[in-house]
Amino acid sequence: MSDIGYIRVSSVGQNDARQLEGISLDKIFKEKVSGKSIKRPELERCIDYIREGDTLHVHSMDRLARNLKDLQNIVDDLTGQGVEIHFHKENLIFSSKVNAMSKLLLQVMGAFAEFERSLIKERQLEGIAAAKKKGKHLGRDSALNEDQKKELIEMVESRIPKTEVAKHFGISRQTLYNIIKSLDHSK
Repeated sequence: MSDIGYIRVSSVGQNDARQLEGISLDKIFKEKVSGKSIKRPELERCIDYIREGDTLHVHSMDRLARNLKDLQNIVDDLTGQGVEIHFHKENLIFSSKVNAMSKLLLQVMGAFAEFERSLIKERQLEGIAAAKKKGKHLGRDSALNEDQKKELIEMVESRIPKTEVAKHFGISRQTLYNIIKSLDHSK
C-alpha cells in the first residue's frame, strides 16, 4: 500500500510547490500541461503504476480533470481497482466503498469546479475584449525594435540564410518568420 501523488500545473511558469506540500508520498507524478489536453502522459503513467490498496493524493479535483465527465470516469476507474483517492483542497476521500452521498459530493464539487473554470474563461475573454477596445497591446513585446526589424528584412531580401539571420539577432527561426509575416501584413 503506497501513497502516490499526482501534481499538475497548466504552464511552465506556474509553480507546483504548494501542491501536496508536507504530505509523505512514496512516488510523485508531476507534469506541466493544460488540464484540457487529452494527452497527459504523467497521469497515464500514474494510472498504470497505481495498484489496489494504494492511495492517490491530488491537490484538488481540477488538477485531476477539467470537466465533470472526465473526473467521474477517472475516479470510478481508480476506485473500481481498489484505489483510494484523496483530494486535499476539498478534503474529500473516495474509495471502492461508494455510497450515495460520496457520489453526490463528487458530482456537485466537480460541477462547481467546471462552472468556476467557465466563469474565469468568460471573464478573461471579456477582459481581453475590453483591453483591445481601449487599444492596449496584448501579448509579449516584440523581440526586436523597428530598426532591427528593417535590418532583418534587408538581410532576408539579400538572401542571407534565415538561420544565420535568426542567429544574428538571437531569435528563433519561428520568431523570424513571425516578424516577416507581421511586416508583410502591415504593408
